[in-house]
Amino acid sequence: MSDIATFARVKRPVVSTWRRRHPDFPAAMSENSGRPLFDGAQVADWLIASGLGNAAPQELRSELALFGIIALRDRFTPWQLVETLGSLLCLRRLDGRPLADDANVSPASPPDAEAEADEALWSALLRRAERIDAEDDFVLRELRAIDAPTAPLARLAEDLVESAYDERGAYEWLLAARSRLGLDSLAADAVTPELRSLLTQLTDLRVRLERGESLTLADPHARAGDLLAALLDDTEDRDRVTILAADPDDRLTRITRRRFLLAGVSELDLDVQTGSDLEERFADPDLVVTQLPYRPGEDRSVLAALTELERVAYLLRPGCTALVLGPADALVDELKSTEAAQLRSALLRENIVESVIALPGGVLPFRPGYRPALWTLTRGPVPAAEGKVLLADVSSEQLTPGVRMRLAEDVLLWRAEGFRGLDGHDPRYGRVVPVAELDRAFGGPLTPPAPPASAIWSDKVTERPALIAEAEARLERATADTRAYEDERGPYRGAVMRRVGRLPRRTTLGKLITARRVTRLPGHRIDEKHLTRDGHHTVLGPEEITGERPVGDRRIDRLLLATAYERAALTEPGDVVYTLAPRLGVYVDHDGFSVVAFPARVLRVNAGATRPLTPRVLAALLGAARGTARSPSAVRLARRIEDYQLPDLDPDEVLRFEALLAETERRERLLRAQSDALAEARRLTIAGLADGTLTLGEARTINRT
Repeated sequence: MSDIATFARVKRPVVSTWRRRHPDFPAAMSENSGRPLFDGAQVADWLIASGLGNAAPQELRSELALFGIIALRDRFTPWQLVETLGSLLCLRRLDGRPLADDANVSPASPPDAEAEADEALWSALLRRAERIDAEDDFVLRELRAIDAPTAPLARLAEDLVESAYDERGAYEWLLAARSRLGLDSLAADAVTPELRSLLTQLTDLRVRLERGESLTLADPHARAGDLLAALLDDTEDRDRVTILAADPDDRLTRITRRRFLLAGVSELDLDVQTGSDLEERFADPDLVVTQLPYRPGEDRSVLAALTELERVAYLLRPGCTALVLGPADALVDELKSTEAAQLRSALLRENIVESVIALPGGVLPFRPGYRPALWTLTRGPVPAAEGKVLLADVSSEQLTPGVRMRLAEDVLLWRAEGFRGLDGHDPRYGRVVPVAELDRAFGGPLTPPAPPASAIWSDKVTERPALIAEAEARLERATADTRAYEDERGPYRGAVMRRVGRLPRRTTLGKLITARRVTRLPGHRIDEKHLTRDGHHTVLGPEEITGERPVGDRRIDRLLLATAYERAALTEPGDVVYTLAPRLGVYVDHDGFSVVAFPARVLRVNAGATRPLTPRVLAALLGAARGTARSPSAVRLARRIEDYQLPDLDPDEVLRFEALLAETERRERLLRAQSDALAEARRLTIAGLADGTLTLGEARTINRT
């Protein structure tokens, strides 16, 4: 059932709910250690027919095939599964015919007949491979290496093709599941989809192909070909693309070779070498995209990384662009080794370094502690870019679509136009720095020496003095309001004294609800996609009640509320909103007309009760109740909120307590206005001094009598 949850992309309890509520849910076929096992095809058909779950029918069928492949790990190694299935898909593409025809064996056939049919099918596949791939460039070696008939793999390959519509989609699905198959070593160098998208944008491949150019893409450290495959995903013009790749691992080169053949690259335009050198006689590279081989920090050599970078630079001919992903301690950080500093300075002086970009951590999911950086190289830059380098730093950013677009614009415009002075494009994430200046700071870090010019001259920065003056004026007004209030009401005095005599009797919230002094109302399940910042009704959830999110930050449109949530009720002024998850939180909604989001709930005080409470008093007593915390090891709170004990105060004491709480709230608002204005002025001043756009004059002292 946990597999079904993964299959349908839902939480595990959802499957139990489906099984309980839907009589037509597939019955269990057997049990394994008390766990029910289901027929995958029946489950997939039921999900498609019912429309439940979060997976599309196409994805369900591909996942069903992948589950069947994973189940064969007890018979084949992960490498055998990936290599054999990839070879079968490639054989199907080269031959142009399906791999197997299940109609040759009927379901009622005896086991011996099925085994004979499987052996015959596998023999036929081997003969086809020997005829089509006689030189063993793609499939023959892997199919011959299997020591047992693997007709089930051929049928699973057909299922993948049927789900993905073609062999390429089936192979990409298979490679995307390499971690689930147990091939962590093959997935260890994979980068996040966000970084792949950034690299694709930086190459500008689609635009160049749309102009009618024929391009040669190269990767001297191809591994499984992920980076080059990402470039091909961005275009359909693969008939004008030539691929050059190399990797020392022969198994990886064959995987890469099959991958690009299935991607639509002609055999005559494909050369994947085993080793460390590209076959440059085949074609001159136009775009080089590569990731330097990873080395653990304990034995990582900065000099070795820069030497590999130098080898990539030797591949560049005039007009060729290279993107090199590598360790930040070699490509960006300050260098302690004189030899390494000399090599990096020589590369900079060669006038081929276009930009140096410090990337955020975590873009290699299997190595979250690895700090990457990116160099873009261009042989023969535009005259306006000669002798200069664009240094950019997005290490503190997330690679959102907006960040990727702006960074790619910075690099592409720099590549096309170079430095144009005041009338040019100011980079949003970096600075243009002369190579001579970097050469003087021998071995220094390749990071922007100052904030980007576009940030310094933005409206947000130029308006800082006015904003600071406005915050100072608000502070002065708030101070005057506080002083006037204190002059009118006098100093704060709560008139608190020690109680003499009997303590007030205790009650519980549950008893208050039973006596109808308080009414409890439910919260509503609101879909996150319906929440905005500019709706009509404030949404109060656990985040707002516990102070993790400002009240009013999430809102919902009233028309959407009326149509999608017909039973949702708005709060009334004075309702007490509470939550127990992740901890106890209490909030008095003085304005009302809000929507309470589950698991938050509402307590409404009955003003007509014989011993009335007030919302402020109830919220204060609940927040101070004993035994409301949760121990670190507990799954839930120690007791229900109905069991919270409260003092049952006399009506006149409730009124005095209410007046005291209202007074403290008014004074808190006055003090908070001063604190907020002072914090705003402080924040803007620090930001301006930090980026060098502000300075300080003589401090002014105002004496008041």
